[in-house]
Amino acid sequence: MTTFTDLGTDPFFIQRLSARNIYQPTEIQQRVIPRLLAGENLLFRSATGTGKTFAYLIPLFQRFLIPGSMDVKDGNAARSGPGPVILILAPTYELCSQIKQEADFLVHEAVHTQDAVQGLGPFHAPVQVSLIIGSANMSRQIDGLKKERPAVVVGNPARLLMLARMGKLRLDRIGALVLDEGDRLTVEELAGETGDLLKRVNSRRQSAACSATMSASSRERLLPLLGGTAAFEETEEQEILRERISHWALFSEGRRKINTLGSFLMATGAKKALVFTNRGGQVGNIVSQLQYHRVPAVGLYGAMDKKHRKQAIDDFRAERARVLVSSDLAARGLDIPGISHVIALDVSRDPEVYIHRAGRTGRAGRRGIMVSIGDGEEMQDLAGLEKKLGIVVYPKVLYRGSICAPEPQN
Repeated sequence: MTTFTDLGTDPFFIQRLSARNIYQPTEIQQRVIPRLLAGENLLFRSATGTGKTFAYLIPLFQRFLIPGSMDVKDGNAARSGPGPVILILAPTYELCSQIKQEADFLVHEAVHTQDAVQGLGPFHAPVQVSLIIGSANMSRQIDGLKKERPAVVVGNPARLLMLARMGKLRLDRIGALVLDEGDRLTVEELAGETGDLLKRVNSRRQSAACSATMSASSRERLLPLLGGTAAFEETEEQEILRERISHWALFSEGRRKINTLGSFLMATGAKKALVFTNRGGQVGNIVSQLQYHRVPAVGLYGAMDKKHRKQAIDDFRAERARVLVSSDLAARGLDIPGISHVIALDVSRDPEVYIHRAGRTGRAGRRGIMVSIGDGEEMQDLAGLEKKLGIVVYPKVLYRGSICAPEPQN
């Protein structure tokens, strides 16, 4: 059985992972860590919850932050001047925040190896990680960059580009670049800002991009941003879709979908359900109707301010709310353990949308349920997805407060 030691992981990071009872690398970590440690440019795809963040953080931190790990006399030389050495881009506040938390976990705890400087692990100086996102106060971000001189910056392209244009963020010393949810960063509404930002980044960098879904067209868009050449690694996400997640379909006319949702939640008693709608403007209405029927629910949509977004996620994470209603964009990159049910109030024809939604459950070895609520036309779309993804979707009906299989028709 492969271990992190076999992959060449520094003992310090192995100790850090053990604090979370992580002892064996996942399949994607086995594929990615050695290649990034070797300095390769890499595109990789793996299902949500398979450890992609650590797959790139550990090898890049090891290469660029630990003295002696790179072909330089002093690893701290990589960050002795102005500007960060590692830049990580992600499309949403939640994902950026989660990446920063994982980065802080790896470098900030006072867990150290036998030969390490006390309190610094294998690092010769404190490693600062800065979060730069659009909803935060820009003046404070500028002050933080000046005072903390972070080695690692995590953020969204729009705010990072603004600070770079103002001369407040230097990107000419970047050694490693990561595009997390890279397929999302290259869609039409974000591609311009992402591309303009990367033109300012040191061209001699090592680059990586990852996502739970990465189509051939997404890879074509990403390759120029990664320097034109990159290897590709992937794991079989359909295995998780087929083996850990049960797929259900509930027929409902469009005007009755919210009522159907409420009845389903009552019948299952789901303790933690994530509900998707493709219309962000409907999130508040759905939440209000669920609350009216005494279902503790909160909403998440793209236009929410940082404070209320955080409160909604915290309430859901702590199970003060049983249900989180979200648009697809607002939930991008969410990493909340213990979600038992994912419920879609619309059926997208795009397999990648289905994979992203379903991937919020069935994580960390647990089982989960993906439920699609749709009308006749949407059920036909779901049948098409069933074939494309190689899954089995079981029709269900609500009968006297229970979830049942429909009676066979003669």
